[in-house]
Amino acid sequence: MDQKTLETIEIKQVVESWAVWRDSGDWERFRTVWHEEGVMMATWFQGPFEEFIRVNQEGWKRGVNILHMLGGTSVEIAGTRAIAQTKTTISQRAIVHDVLVDVLCTGRFYDFFEKRDGRWAIVLRRLLYEKDRMDPVDPSKTLQLDPKVLAQFPEGYRHLAYLQSSLGFKVKADMPGLKGPATDGLYALGKKWLAGEAL
Repeated sequence: MDQKTLETIEIKQVVESWAVWRDSGDWERFRTVWHEEGVMMATWFQGPFEEFIRVNQEGWKRGVNILHMLGGTSVEIAGTRAIAQTKTTISQRAIVHDVLVDVLCTGRFYDFFEKRDGRWAIVLRRLLYEKDRMDPVDPSKTLQLDPKVLAQFPEGYRHLAYLQSSLGFKVKADMPGLKGPATDGLYALGKKWLAGEAL
């Protein structure tokens, strides 16, 4: 097996471990997927990974329920840098307007990787949010959403944002989607990273 294939497998293992260890609360091993200055950017959180761990631990105590299912991964490697894109479905369960619901959001992890001292790890994780939906867990229940609140958020994650904002999270309203200027800007940043430029 050639070196590029081995490194691609290593990067994919980091991506997969992120989801398993985060969703199971294995925070010590979760720390190993990041470089020390690693940053996480999602709808409800933007900041250093250690802070991401802290707010997740607090959320678990309050019953926040967010899980991830991964699909295929594409990896571009340029020397000691890489961009990994991974299809993902984010699932969050919570009560919205007195109805227990599931939100499913389909998108991609967009990861900026670097190899240091022989170890690939994440420097920055961005997400692209492509489409989502909200469903009552009990299909006999009826849910009425506020259309004005729903319209405040981009199409790719408006139901996820509706749920998260109803829980008190400050949701970032300009995250990249399937296409558009924010998405084009993220792709451009990825190209600069692979070319050796600083984030």
